[in-house]
Amino acid sequence: MPELRRDPIIGRWIIISTERAKRPNDFVSSQESPPEGECPFCEGREEKTPPEIFAFRKPNTVKDKPGWEVRVVPSIAPILRIEGNLNRHGVGMYDVMNGIGAHEVVIETPQHIANMADLPEEQIVKVFLAYIERIIDLGRDMRFKYVLVFKNYGWIAGGGRVKHSRSQLMAMPVNPKRVKEELLGAKNYFEFKDRCIFCDIIRQELDSGERIIMDSDGIIAFAPFASRFPFETWIIPKHHSADFINLKRQEVFELAKVVKQVLLKIKKALNDPPYNYIIHTAPFRIPKKPGYWKTLDEDYHWHIEIIPRLTRVAGFEWGSGFYINPTPPEEAAKYLRELDIS
Repeated sequence: MPELRRDPIIGRWIIISTERAKRPNDFVSSQESPPEGECPFCEGREEKTPPEIFAFRKPNTVKDKPGWEVRVVPSIAPILRIEGNLNRHGVGMYDVMNGIGAHEVVIETPQHIANMADLPEEQIVKVFLAYIERIIDLGRDMRFKYVLVFKNYGWIAGGGRVKHSRSQLMAMPVNPKRVKEELLGAKNYFEFKDRCIFCDIIRQELDSGERIIMDSDGIIAFAPFASRFPFETWIIPKHHSADFINLKRQEVFELAKVVKQVLLKIKKALNDPPYNYIIHTAPFRIPKKPGYWKTLDEDYHWHIEIIPRLTRVAGFEWGSGFYINPTPPEEAAKYLRELDIS
């Protein structure tokens, strides 16, 4: 019989469709995309991108030339633009502001490698350190409230036709709705129980063990109880931390190890599927009035969400706000946990 599960953080209901249950072999992964053409992100083609904003470089190399290890450039087709003022105003009953923000591309390797799963751990460490540097820098701009880090891998996931491992950052003058839902749910839980809901979820998952995929020194990967999608995976630090940018260097190494292992498991289990990953971290602290949210450091907890693109969202999901997941998270976690990637 199908089962409805409630997401404890935002209150959303999920349908676990056991009657349509699917195992990994039941999903057909399609990475078909238009012809690739010349890649503008490979080392030696720096002139094909806008000038770099930030890079980790080998000694004695210069900006916008070969010798980089991770390179950050503005998007060639930015969704939001950094120049100008917000000019927030009303048009009748509607709120409007200028499309101010920042849209950057993090080129994760000089080599033409498509999937982050295939990068060495030490390279993934540099990618995460680049995220931290850019979030800190963008946080100095008082127009911005939030930086969202995300990756689109594969044509279906929005990765475009160029198969070169990269991710994106977008700085925004507002908090994303999806993050605001988590923030509010975490705040309400903390006010009621004086505990972080994410920390309680971590304790529950470690006690149960049935949805754990990896349990590393300071990081766990698990399938959420109310997973929206088959093989949805969250990666989260065991110790409480609201901000991704506060990761210590050793923690970055641990995170890189877990992310690589999880992505390799997903790649092997599901025939290299398209996927998205998103980093949810706390917004910038810009107090505006007395009583401004003072418990955010205690009630929120950063995490990474990895979503393999194996199913499509259709009319029922759009109309109801429900998601239908044909793979129970316990089965997905067990399969990934036991999968040998050596």
